[in-house]
Amino acid sequence: QKVLLERETEYLQSYIDLQQQRFGKKVSVNTSLTAIDKQYEIEPMLLIPFVENAFKHGTGMVENAQIDIELSAKNGILWFMVKNKYNNLQEETKDKTSGIGLANVKRRLNLLYGNHHTINIHKEDGWFTVSLKINLH
Repeated sequence: QKVLLERETEYLQSYIDLQQQRFGKKVSVNTSLTAIDKQYEIEPMLLIPFVENAFKHGTGMVENAQIDIELSAKNGILWFMVKNKYNNLQEETKDKTSGIGLANVKRRLNLLYGNHHTINIHKEDGWFTVSLKINLH
């Protein structure tokens, strides 16, 4: 059962607002979740795990913690990017289930969108970045 992308975006924004209340000035959060040109539908709860991961791994012992989140949907293409600073030393001790969440989301994306999506995940220069593109047609 799909939901309106606009609704999912509101949910993301509420979650981000809640986390900003929690962390205050300890983390700088930059969001751009506004460029949606039509009433698109998306699978529910598909994007939130990426944002949850950013707050889980991009806060705490991270110096100058920063999280950037962008979402746009134009011409039937959804673009979603979540980027956070991370601490290499902290990552090793964070938890033993690290990576399971991302693996599950990737599996879900494959089941729901098949070859109509691409996801890129990489770590570079202290940044962890997830880029997702979904063809919504």
